[in-house]
Amino acid sequence: MNRRAQNTLSEKQDHRRSIVACLKDWTSLSAFLFAFLIFGACSKPQPESDSTTINLAGEWAFQMDSLDKGVSEKWFDTALPDKITLPGSMTTNNKGNEVGFNTPWTGSVFDSSWFKKPEYAAYRKAGNIKVPFWLQPVKYYKGAAWYQKTITVPASWEGNYRELFIERSHWETTVWIDTVRIGMQNSLGTPHVFDLTKQLTPGTHQVTIRIDNRIKDFNVGVNSHSISDHTQGNWNGMVGQLFLASRPLVHIGQVTLHPDVNNRQVRVRMVVNNAGKAPQEITIRMAAAASKDSANSLPPLEKKVVINGDSAKFEWTYAMGDTPLLWSEAHPDLYDFNINLTAGKSIEQKKITFGMREFSTQGTQFTINGKPTLLRGTLECAIFPKTGYPPTDEKEWERIFTVCRAFGLNHMRFHSWTPPEAAFSVADRLGFYLQVECSSWANFGSSVGDGAQIDRYLYEESNRVVNTFGNHPSFCMMTYGNEPKGENQNRYLGDFVKYWQAKDSTRLYTSGSGWPVIPENDYHVTSDPRIQHWEDGVKSIINSKPPSSAYDWSAIINQWKVPTVSHEIGQWCVYPDFKEIVQYDGALKARNFEIFQATLKANGLLHLADSFLLASGKLQTLCYKADIEAALRTKNFGGFQLLDLHDFPGQGTALVGVLSPFWTEKGYVTAAEYSQFCNATVPLARFSKMIYQNNETLKVPVEVSHFGDAPLDNTTASWQIAHADGREVFKGMFAQKNIPLGNGFALGVINQALGAIDKPSRLVLTVAVGERKNTWDFFVYPAALPKTAKDILITQQLDATAMKRLNEGGEVLLTLKKGSVKPEHGGSVAVGFSSIFWNTAWTHGQAPHTLGILCDPHHAALAEFPTQYHSNWQWWDALSHADAIRLDDVTPGLKPIVRVIDDWVTAQSLGLIFECRVGKGKLVVSSIDLVSGQGSRPEAKQLLYSLKQYMGSERFRPVVEVSESKIRNVLIN
Repeated sequence: MNRRAQNTLSEKQDHRRSIVACLKDWTSLSAFLFAFLIFGACSKPQPESDSTTINLAGEWAFQMDSLDKGVSEKWFDTALPDKITLPGSMTTNNKGNEVGFNTPWTGSVFDSSWFKKPEYAAYRKAGNIKVPFWLQPVKYYKGAAWYQKTITVPASWEGNYRELFIERSHWETTVWIDTVRIGMQNSLGTPHVFDLTKQLTPGTHQVTIRIDNRIKDFNVGVNSHSISDHTQGNWNGMVGQLFLASRPLVHIGQVTLHPDVNNRQVRVRMVVNNAGKAPQEITIRMAAAASKDSANSLPPLEKKVVINGDSAKFEWTYAMGDTPLLWSEAHPDLYDFNINLTAGKSIEQKKITFGMREFSTQGTQFTINGKPTLLRGTLECAIFPKTGYPPTDEKEWERIFTVCRAFGLNHMRFHSWTPPEAAFSVADRLGFYLQVECSSWANFGSSVGDGAQIDRYLYEESNRVVNTFGNHPSFCMMTYGNEPKGENQNRYLGDFVKYWQAKDSTRLYTSGSGWPVIPENDYHVTSDPRIQHWEDGVKSIINSKPPSSAYDWSAIINQWKVPTVSHEIGQWCVYPDFKEIVQYDGALKARNFEIFQATLKANGLLHLADSFLLASGKLQTLCYKADIEAALRTKNFGGFQLLDLHDFPGQGTALVGVLSPFWTEKGYVTAAEYSQFCNATVPLARFSKMIYQNNETLKVPVEVSHFGDAPLDNTTASWQIAHADGREVFKGMFAQKNIPLGNGFALGVINQALGAIDKPSRLVLTVAVGERKNTWDFFVYPAALPKTAKDILITQQLDATAMKRLNEGGEVLLTLKKGSVKPEHGGSVAVGFSSIFWNTAWTHGQAPHTLGILCDPHHAALAEFPTQYHSNWQWWDALSHADAIRLDDVTPGLKPIVRVIDDWVTAQSLGLIFECRVGKGKLVVSSIDLVSGQGSRPEAKQLLYSLKQYMGSERFRPVVEVSESKIRNVLIN
């Protein structure tokens, strides 16, 4: 019997059962609505109770055991007083303790300011507890909890093997039947299955389950996404399929299918269990059929064998025909492998879905069935705000993977956790390459290789994971987990990799995500090839070097002989979308967003919340495009793993996704736009710089990264340069070419004089290769600028000369040198071009602290400096030579010409350029240095010219009056 396929109960029936159970216990309307939201969103069909199964979904007796007295008081021999509905968690059932100041969270809190700073005092009070470092559960509990249900076993089960199946329990599970302790299991990533044959006799029994979600014998690491409050939450309960099953005494155990593509066959390894232990002659019949065409079956293979003892292992080879269908990203063709086991009068059937595929390496590239491929991946960090635990239904995973595909991805890494069966099944169907991890981030109080129990546990857990999910073709890669710690980690992880290489060659193995890079690895996962690293601050490529798209990571990966996957690239933040708050209508609430929203409102900026979101989102997208294209430009690269396509709500609130935690778009980039630069086929342009003057010639080598299903024959490629409004300026064709699989394939060089661009312009280069296109903004300014009509005093100090001009009613442009603003008035804000990396709380205030600019692109002051409302490459120079100014310290409510968006935690009103009246005169203050080194800074030269033109016009009419002392107060000199 296929216990994972026994889903005959409709979702509507299960939905109604859940609501009815909740109404029995929760009489209030609010409790009913809570249950409706949770179970309506995440219910999963359970197996219908029949002659061979007893569905355990529904109402259970329940009791918390915070004092750990349940075992000594023999709660398994008493009736528990409370009620709970399963599948579910304590949190989804509104069970546990109120969140408070002393809640014993699971996870590191790097920024402890919530516990002591006065600005959080209101959120530390009972009744108004709100934490900023992750999503907040409606109730919290860490400890033992007891679940109990009375069941009746039919007489027909006599003489059969009987088991309890819990698809996902969190996490240490101890089972009693009546008063007999059956045993304990503690897998974090696989089902808990208990043999109940001896105790579960026909008649009425009491099933009692004790679940403990505390770190006990082994420590996977408090930040592991399998257990941490940073992500899914440290929940207590049972989810997914939950049932008792009766099976023949002689039944099918572990079946491992190892496809051999080269020899067009499958090696079948099978364990047959014999609960009766008496010798038996059995018949095993095997046959494979294409999943999409079950009528097209391959010839069966029949074996008669004798089993002695309680189990036996067998191995056979099954021929897959002359031209088996091969599984890949482009063609996710699957087979159903059907097994019939006959022992006497008993028959058991099992169906296993698998794929014929060879996921391997060739030099520094991955291959799928001998063809090169490049991993375009994102992390999945167990982020499920509705429930606080992962979905076990295929419908939800199909939605997630479909979104990922629309954004051009073909790969997903499960960071320090293992997903349920449904995720593998959907990835199989849709053609996704998965990296699975054994539920551990052994750091922050944990380590590997130092002799602790985690060392043994990882071998046990990895075997459970492979035994449970190893037949899925999508399961291509495995590692112990994330970023390990331990003096002996290299030796331990090297042995771990070698163990699995020898045991199962159907997938690839590496030591750990992030590190270490060791000789045993099939592939490396390292952060070396990305444009921003931890502790880089504003010294990274994107913040310290003028914009270009000419660099790649060849020098890094060429030092190794195996594929390199860039670890957790991106981590670019966006401003919170406060419209999401209402979507957190389940187990986890966005109290962190409520804090940030209240801070923004208190600072008088709430009306700009959506503008901050969209402007910072455009910059975030630009940063991700730069990161991804650098990977695609790297010849023979292995791939990348984004952190992340969607937001990470923990670790201080890391809003690093262009999608929300619900995998929905935020309004500033669509899947169609994102997939232009993230896809199987992507045109690429190597700009040596993004800013030009019109006396220069644009020289841009153009290439293509192509990892599609087959080479592109006689492909047409073209280029076009147009103004931002779409007016075409230049165009051209590349010679028609056959494009092979791989990257770094040159299409040609655009060589175009820019003399025809006589006005400052944002231009757009579009390169099309067949049906695929990609675009880049670049900027062209006049090499020679006319003199302004009016005499504007330009100064870098508010000195006597400047004050004399102002007092006489003149115009002054104060353009400050970087470092001129006092720390307490904005000078301490680390301004950078990129958006915030990860977040400032988790990184201890790592620079930059800003999220780009916000301006009105139609403001007259910017008429000669073409801009959008958000940062683009032409703002890199300004932001590299600027301090922020706290505008409220100049005068409350001051509206700048150009604003820089502050970190959402502090949400200050910060400006780069503002205007005001001082004395009888008119003043523009630019905290951007527009003077120093202007000969090599065409952007500064052009922005200065635009401001001067504005100040010399009738449109320059500032209305806000500011005293000289207020201006001087914010400046160091």
